[in-house]
Order: sequence, then C-alpha cells, then structure tokens
Amino acid sequence: MKVRPFAALVSALLLVSAISVYGEDYPSKPVRLIVPFAPGGGNDTVARAIAEQLSTSLRQPVIVDNRAGAGGILGAEFAAKSSPDGYTLFLGGVGSHAVNPNLHTKLPYDPIKDFVPITLIASAPSVLVVHPSVPANTIQEFAALVKANPGKLNYASNGNGSSAQLAAAMYESMAGVQMVHVPYKGLAPALVDLLGGEVQAMFSSIVAIIPYIRARRLRALAVTGKNRCPLLPNVPTLAESGLPGYEAGSWYGILAPAGTPRDIVMKLNAEIVKALKQPNVHERFASEGAEVIGSTPEEFAARIKAELARMGKVIRDSGIRMD
Repeated sequence: MKVRPFAALVSALLLVSAISVYGEDYPSKPVRLIVPFAPGGGNDTVARAIAEQLSTSLRQPVIVDNRAGAGGILGAEFAAKSSPDGYTLFLGGVGSHAVNPNLHTKLPYDPIKDFVPITLIASAPSVLVVHPSVPANTIQEFAALVKANPGKLNYASNGNGSSAQLAAAMYESMAGVQMVHVPYKGLAPALVDLLGGEVQAMFSSIVAIIPYIRARRLRALAVTGKNRCPLLPNVPTLAESGLPGYEAGSWYGILAPAGTPRDIVMKLNAEIVKALKQPNVHERFASEGAEVIGSTPEEFAARIKAELARMGKVIRDSGIRMD
C-alpha cells in the first residue's frame, strides 16, 4: 500500500515530462486550421492571413480546411471531435461560439466544454451595404425607403441564424422597418446576387465587403460598431444615426479541441500573438477594417462567455429560433 502513492507520483512526473517534450517537439507535421465557412468570406480571409504567418514561424504547413455547412455547425463539430493533439485548430467566432449555442437547443458541440481557447485574433464591425441601384445614399434615406415599401426590399445573408441575419433583425426591430430575408449557403453566393442586383442590401463583416465598397460596386450606408471605422470615416454608425445602443460585428479567434496539452496551447498562443505584431500582418488586418487584438487564453475564454450572454439576449429579443 505504501508503494502505490510513490508509483502514482512517478507516473505523474513521467506524464508531465512527456507532455513537455511533446510540446517542445510540436509541430512535427502539418497543422490543419478548420474554417466553418466557405472560401471568400471574412473568416476565410482571417484564417489565411494567420495560416501564412504560422507556416513560417512553426516551420510546418498550416493548411486552411474550409468545412462549411449548417451555419458553421458542421465545421465546429468536426473540430470539437478531432484529436486534441494540436494538429487540428479551429477558427471560431461570434457565430460558432455565441450565436449558434443560443439558436439551437441540440447543438452537437459545447462551445465551452469542447474547446480550449488559444487567442482572440481580431474584431471587426459589420457594414450595411446596398446595391448602387437602390435610391438611398444615407441610412436615413434607406430607412424611409424601407418604411414606404414594407416587405418589398430584400436583404441577403450567409445563412439562416447567421450573424448577418441577426444584425439585420436588430436593425429592423430598432428602426421599426420590415425587409425580406434571403438566406444563402455562404457569403460568396450572397455577394454574387447582391452585386448583380438580385437582392438590394446586406449586413456583412467589413473584412469581406471592403473591396467592393472601394470599387464602388456597393454603397456603404452605416457601420455597426460603437465607433466609426477608420477605413470608412464618412460612414456613420447606426448608433449615431438614430439607433442608440445598436452594436453588432464579428470577432475571430483560434481554439483547439478540449484536452489539447497546455504546453501546445501556450506555444501556439505565443506564436500567433507574435505573428499579429508583425507589421505586415497588422497592416493587412487594418487595411481590411479589422482591429488586431491578440489575447491570453484566459482573456479569450472570458470574452466567449460574455458574448454568449450578450448574444443570448439579442436572439431572445429578435424572436429568431432554429429548432
């Protein structure tokens, strides 16, 4: 009986030693970064910027793996159920870790229990854009147009229950207007129809939409953050345009399956935060309207819990349910 505690102690020390060595040797093969949306959107843009920098610093390829479907649920479930060895990472965000858990009562993953946060990468406001054919140059003119034509103007989103739909639902509720929601299977097909004039408006992350605004193929009417976006200094916020308290947007972070060794989590945190401080990465994000953050795992965990509570209230107030 006296030998067992000693044997347990030795086993524990060997385990800690093995994990430490494992962390030092990591990575010894390519790393996969799961993105739960199709290529071409804000999530994909952020993922590829990080993957490119990490591939250099980790000296192993970091491969972006787009696994779209069910509003991001399929990709999140796949990542949550992957081996917790550091070779599968997940680009999470407001959709996977704040919206979907509040929309679905039978989600196949738990945003808290099934993941370990690594770092919050960046945040970005959304922007309300319209096709140039829409006779509205300001948000006030747009609101008047929608009120004069209830249920006739269409707005696109990248799927039912998406953060884009929620942003629009918040706007409709607070502005007292009514539009027709047209959900798509991803941002790319939604953009195609918006650019073609098949739908009139859309709320989208500025990261994905800014090139079309710059090319004047879409007209920006308002941004959804607390403050104006430096890239669109003349575009007002919805909060300052008669909807005080309105705030919506996107945030992006890297997570791993629960159980991933702490050594690996901290190594990834250090490398990603270092990458975010590189001038070329910082400038790339800033040029697309995103605010670079870089946080500790604990700070990111706190952000997720806060966003879960905030989006829960938004969804309850909007009345949107998926099941």
